[in-house]
Amino acid sequence: MKTTNRTSRAPVGRFREKTIVLGVTGSIAAYKAVSLARRLMAEGAVVQVVMTRNAQRFVGPLTFQELTGRPVGTDLFAPSDAVPASMGMPHLALAESADLLVIAPASAHCVAKLAHGLADDLLSTLALAAECPVVVAPAMDGGMWTHPAVCSNVLTLRQRGVTVLEPEVGPLASGRTGKGRLPEEDAILSAIAGALHPVKDFKGQRVLITAGPTQEALDPVRFISNRSSGKMGWALAEAARDRGAGVVLIAGPTALPPVPNVTVVPVVTSEDMRKEVITRFVDSDVLIMAAAVADFRPAGSSPGKIPKGRGPRTLALEPTPDILMDLPSRRAGQFVVGFSAETGDLVERARAKLRRKALDMIVANNVTEPGAGFGTETNRATLLDRAGRCDALPLMSKLELAHRILDAVLEFPTDRLQKGGTS
Repeated sequence: MKTTNRTSRAPVGRFREKTIVLGVTGSIAAYKAVSLARRLMAEGAVVQVVMTRNAQRFVGPLTFQELTGRPVGTDLFAPSDAVPASMGMPHLALAESADLLVIAPASAHCVAKLAHGLADDLLSTLALAAECPVVVAPAMDGGMWTHPAVCSNVLTLRQRGVTVLEPEVGPLASGRTGKGRLPEEDAILSAIAGALHPVKDFKGQRVLITAGPTQEALDPVRFISNRSSGKMGWALAEAARDRGAGVVLIAGPTALPPVPNVTVVPVVTSEDMRKEVITRFVDSDVLIMAAAVADFRPAGSSPGKIPKGRGPRTLALEPTPDILMDLPSRRAGQFVVGFSAETGDLVERARAKLRRKALDMIVANNVTEPGAGFGTETNRATLLDRAGRCDALPLMSKLELAHRILDAVLEFPTDRLQKGGTS
């Protein structure tokens, strides 16, 4: 059987080699844009900040300049170091270089200017000139978000294809509590990732993903588990979401924050996960079992804490049900992907699981390899499918591997999964 290396259609990492213009407007939440800029840079983006005059009353341009290492755009007419002098007009130069414009925070005044096409400063003029995706993260006080004028402006922007996020509910600068807080960073980053991924080849598909470990109780204090961090499943959920899928993530206990714009179903035990998978499988088009489900559990769990005592103890274990073997009959169009974490005989063991569990595809990795074990940011895997594919992939980020797995699902030589459209 031939082993090949493939080149993914998906980008390497979320924002690597992307130029993102970060617009900051006059809101007390402007200080949060400093942390957002840092996160964007950590994701590999080149960040160019543009500030309105009122934004500078809350945060100085020097803060962003020192953080990003790039001059900050502040004025439409004054000479700017943010773009080469030979390019002349800052708003045109920035518009041409941007892969995405994100305005965070966007005040109610900024939203109104965008909706009505007003252009009286660098940021609003840039927004008109930009042909790249635009993401708007509003922040405003009082009942402004629900005011009919603001609602109308937001609707106008969304109808034009602008991504306008919903603000958060919570304490506001005025002391009131309501809807108007700047969306959380993860929600903004999620919207940016989706806007930067123009191909929605999973649009209309329902993808069910499992992730993380399970915990099998010995007593109310102790449990048996494994080293899974859930990062691979999280990456798969993000990738599928960004490619247009409706995603449900069934997650064992992890320290990871919820994935924005994904339905997260928390579970603890292997039995909890089995019930949720079986219940939700019927309505799914693709199932990806990335969770490290416990293979064994205590034969009995003590209702009270087991005292330490002295001397050795014997623990009786019983096998847990195999979720993939318990799946109900598949309807036409469903595609099932399993994972095989091994420490040796990688391909042969994975191929045996592929056949035994009647999978369409299996993702195999050797967890003892450097950079490919539990808890890492990278992974090295081999993709095998029932059509004979056996692709050994190099070490890469888990997000890139997630896209490679989704690529392989769409490339499978069958009409069982209908491809979605593009945005």
